[in-house]
Amino acid sequence: MHELIAGLLLFLGMHSLRILAPGVRARAVARLGLWPWKGLYALVSIAGLALIVHGFAVARYAAPVLYVPPPALRALAVAILAPALPMLLSAYLPGRLSAWLHHPMLAATRLWAFAHLLANGRLADVLLFGGILVWAIADRLSVGRRPREPVPALPAGRYNDAIAVVAGLALYAALIAALHQRLFGVSPLG
Repeated sequence: MHELIAGLLLFLGMHSLRILAPGVRARAVARLGLWPWKGLYALVSIAGLALIVHGFAVARYAAPVLYVPPPALRALAVAILAPALPMLLSAYLPGRLSAWLHHPMLAATRLWAFAHLLANGRLADVLLFGGILVWAIADRLSVGRRPREPVPALPAGRYNDAIAVVAGLALYAALIAALHQRLFGVSPLG
């Protein structure tokens, strides 16, 4: 469990710099340069993510059960997650969907974390998904107080929304059918 917590602190801590200390990034870029800062940011994030993945894999089944979700909540979680991947893809495919969501990646992250909290009740699940949900809410609230940076994306196009929805739902179907089981050892369908 310690490894999971350390990973969350490292990963979410690095991703929270702009929330907690908005000037840190600008000072680091001024001191190190943009690409060295991005490299350091990526290394710390990857280290945190590796700790999260390994720590969660180790703690997942040994963690105490805090609550047992009824089957109806698990089914609701599966349904709630359907728009998450189209929302995520719309962050990189500018169109009406991304404009409507304002921050589609954060919206997708909040939806993903919330749905996983509905379906999973062990302490490791609550730490992982709850921590990410709290971070995503805090980041969304802080976005309005900081300058907006461009997100690398494809050019705006007439079919971007359709591409995001179709590709996102296809990926979602693949996750539900087999990929989630293969990648994470758990079938979302029970």
